[in-house]
Amino acid sequence: MCRNIRRLHNFEPPATHDEIESAALQFVRKVGGSSKPSMANEAAYAIAVSEITATTERLLRALTTSAAPLDREEFAAAARARAAKRYA
Repeated sequence: MCRNIRRLHNFEPPATHDEIESAALQFVRKVGGSSKPSMANEAAYAIAVSEITATTERLLRALTTSAAPLDREEFAAAARARAAKRYA
């Protein structure tokens, strides 16, 4: 479930709201133990995703680094190469 949580800090261009929200959703699903919550728990999941998204956005804005920003395409290409080697 959590394989979809990706590094979001220090990329050029910066992570979008949708990317941050997707990571928050994956986190909540993992912690909650369900990829599809019951109707009784749907509201709790939605609130958690919203709060974690907001907290993550604040975190990413507050983080600083002296490293040069990473190129998203290069980072993705390296991940694809690792996956191709792993699943060859």
